[in-house]
Amino acid sequence: MLLESAAHLFVERGYAGTSVNDISDHSGKTTGAIYFHYSSKEKLALAVVREQFATWPQLATAYAAPGIPPLEKLVALSFRVAQSLSEDVVARAGARLWAERRTIGAPVPTPFGSWALACARLLTQARTRGELADGVDPSAAAVALVCGFYGHCTLTDEMPGKWGWTERLEEWWRLALASLQAEPDPAGLLARARARIPAQAVPSQAGRPDDDLPQVDLSRAGRPAASAPPR
Repeated sequence: MLLESAAHLFVERGYAGTSVNDISDHSGKTTGAIYFHYSSKEKLALAVVREQFATWPQLATAYAAPGIPPLEKLVALSFRVAQSLSEDVVARAGARLWAERRTIGAPVPTPFGSWALACARLLTQARTRGELADGVDPSAAAVALVCGFYGHCTLTDEMPGKWGWTERLEEWWRLALASLQAEPDPAGLLARARARIPAQAVPSQAGRPDDDLPQVDLSRAGRPAASAPPR
C-alpha cells in the first residue's frame, strides 16, 4: 500500500515534489508508520524502483518455451514491457525516478545492462537458427535495440500525431526487423509475436489510437516539479 501510494505521487510530482507527509496523506498511514518500514523518502523511492524491476523477469517467463523463435520472443516481450511502462503505476514511477536519479542521494538500480544481455542472447540464438541477417553483431545490436526501445517508451507521447504506443512500437519494430532478419518479413513476425501475447495484455489496434488506455507521458520524468514541498 505504501509503495503504490508513493508511486502515484512520484508519477504526478516527481521525487523532489513529493514529501513523506504527502505519502502519509495519500496512503492514510501515519508518518511514523512509514518511517517504521522505510527510514527515509530516499529508501522508499529506491524500494519503488526495485519493485518495478522485480516484476519484469516475470513477464519473460511467458516466452521461455524453447519452441518459440527468439526474435518472436524479443518482440512479444517488448510489448509486455512497454505496456507495463504505460499502465502500471509502479513501473511508471520507477521510470520517472530513474530519470530523476541524480536528485536521489543513493545509487538507483537500472535494468538496462540485464536487458542488453538478454537481448544479445536472443539475437545469438537467432543467428544459430539462421534467422539473423549477416553482419549483425548480437552484442552491439542488443545495446542499440535497448537504447531505441527505451527512447521509444520515453518519447512516444511527445511526438505529433494520434498514434497510440502500440502502433508506434509496431512501426519501430518494422524498421528494426527489416535490418535484423535474414529474410525480412517484419509484418509476418509482428503478427506471430502479437498472437503470443495474452489478449488482455495489448489492445487491438483496429487502426485507431489507444484512446481506451491510460496514456502516460514518460517524458515528464526528466522535468523538475512545479513546486517542491519540504520533506
